[in-house]
Amino acid sequence: MMTSRTTEITLERIALIRRLVVAWDPAGQGAPVIHPDAPYGSLDRDGDIANVTGDDEGAAEEHRAVGEALVAFLRHAELKPGRYSYHNPLTKLDLSHVSDVFRDESTGTAPEQIVFEVGPEHIALVRRLAIGWDEGRGVPAVDGAAPYGPGSLEEAMTRALGGPREDLAHLHRSMQPALQIVLRSADIAPGDYAVT
Repeated sequence: MMTSRTTEITLERIALIRRLVVAWDPAGQGAPVIHPDAPYGSLDRDGDIANVTGDDEGAAEEHRAVGEALVAFLRHAELKPGRYSYHNPLTKLDLSHVSDVFRDESTGTAPEQIVFEVGPEHIALVRRLAIGWDEGRGVPAVDGAAPYGPGSLEEAMTRALGGPREDLAHLHRSMQPALQIVLRSADIAPGDYAVT
């Protein structure tokens, strides 16, 4: 008999997940990624974690635990479709290794305030994101080769959405703001959650 793996989502981990900064990994077909240099918004990752946990020790372990909790959070947290806004944390961060879908390539600028409509399709795709740990960058990241699971991007998105759509490429790129909003605004109670 198979048992599903669980992870604990604590109040501190929810607070840290809310601070995660979502950028866009332009490699391949592109995928959302947590900003590798400033996962919680500043360049002092361990300090950002300690500000939430109150513990200067064990920041690296807690960072990994947040990555694990994030997988469960995306599967189980609830968000109502609607219009959301947030302050764009990427405007103050280095985008040499990652990008921002809102960035104007000609001017190199992005809006400070993002207003975005999260639809049921975004929520369905967030639940299917193939998120794991990027060892090289030390942050949670979506599998750029198969962001929504096995098969081509079109096949996996069509499967997740329960049918074909015309705007798949645009919808895929809009997952950066959709994921940022889910992390900041979706509801979940502390507890043990399945991650498989």
